[in-house]
Amino acid sequence: MISDRQPPSLYLLSGALLAGLAWALVDAWRGYRVRSWLRHGDLGLAPHMSGWWGIVLDRARKLLRERERTIAASEQRLKDFLLAIQTSPNGVVMLDARSQIEWCNKTAASHLGIHPERDVMQRVGNLLRDPVFTEYMAVEQPIEPVVIAGHKNRIERPVRISLQRHRYGEGKQLLLTRDVTLIEQAEAMRRDFVANVSHEIRTPLTVMSGFVETLQTLDLNEEEKKRYLGLMAVQAERMQGLVEDLLTLSRLEGSPIPSVLSTLPLKQLIDSCEQEAKGLSNTITHGVNPHAIQFKVEPTLSAATLMGESRELQSALSNLVSNAVRYTPGGGSINVSVDQGIDGSLLIDVRDTGAGIAAEHLPRLTERFYRVDRSRSRESGGTGLGLAIVKHVMQRHGGSLSITSELGHGSCFRLIFPANRWHANH
Repeated sequence: MISDRQPPSLYLLSGALLAGLAWALVDAWRGYRVRSWLRHGDLGLAPHMSGWWGIVLDRARKLLRERERTIAASEQRLKDFLLAIQTSPNGVVMLDARSQIEWCNKTAASHLGIHPERDVMQRVGNLLRDPVFTEYMAVEQPIEPVVIAGHKNRIERPVRISLQRHRYGEGKQLLLTRDVTLIEQAEAMRRDFVANVSHEIRTPLTVMSGFVETLQTLDLNEEEKKRYLGLMAVQAERMQGLVEDLLTLSRLEGSPIPSVLSTLPLKQLIDSCEQEAKGLSNTITHGVNPHAIQFKVEPTLSAATLMGESRELQSALSNLVSNAVRYTPGGGSINVSVDQGIDGSLLIDVRDTGAGIAAEHLPRLTERFYRVDRSRSRESGGTGLGLAIVKHVMQRHGGSLSITSELGHGSCFRLIFPANRWHANH
């Protein structure tokens, strides 16, 4: 008789197979969960497991955290880099291989008149129609930068932009822009200054050379020699005055701002300029039909003190007073008054009854060597630097120079000292 019972080993084998199958299913499920999570890579959704899959998950989480930190650091560096370029005073434009704008900072947009967002992927040649720029872009490997008119360029207010092109990558280009308006203006001023100085010195030198040649070649009597030597002395004095004014301007531009610890009594300044004005008037008119010169100080300000460099303050007011005497015909009047402004400033007005100055000349009067009437200015002995000196002195003392004038009705030059540059001494 055969028994229906299975041997114990078969039960054990079946159990092992079932257990292995269950473990394989569980392991497959865990692997599926890990694979699903890896597809998304969200650390917040990472499953929690033990065993080998737990070790794999821990390692994967660590690698993902490191990657996220690296990406975040790279993004922050990129943001910092772009922010630095945005705040740069120089413009940057990135072009692709077809000269289309990929990116530009706000400075370049302002320089060239392009929009940093709307004009992306636009050909730069379609936006900038300047012939100089078009010709520059046609050069394969430009070495020197080119200067073009800026977006805000106007006849009355020119704007000049320096632009340089560099190649990088695969056919891409980088445009760097820089506002050189002030540099070009300074260079133009330097050229004009040198030309003006040369012209101002050449004229008296030519005259003196002619007189010297005359004295050397002609047999002159004593009276003629005296006259020629006198004319030479006038030209020498003119050159000396020009050199002194140039040295004064150079000293003003290279010196530190005057200290408020240095002081000059207002009465001393007024008295000195009054004596100088009357002496100059007598010299010019030879005592015939002299000027009517009046200096008036408000009684409350008679003991006032100015705070600043006394030599500079003396030079500023002296220039205005001497100009008023030189450009006012004999018999005219010069009035100098000192008053206090409503904002606490100290006002020194120099008024004359001269020919006056047309309105179009007023903004340029303080430019070096600028003259309304060159021949008349030279005849009066002016160097064309006096008002430039006055302007510099007032700026160094925190003040300003105001000029009003009307043709046929004289002029008024006002020195304005701020409240912190004087005190009343009641």
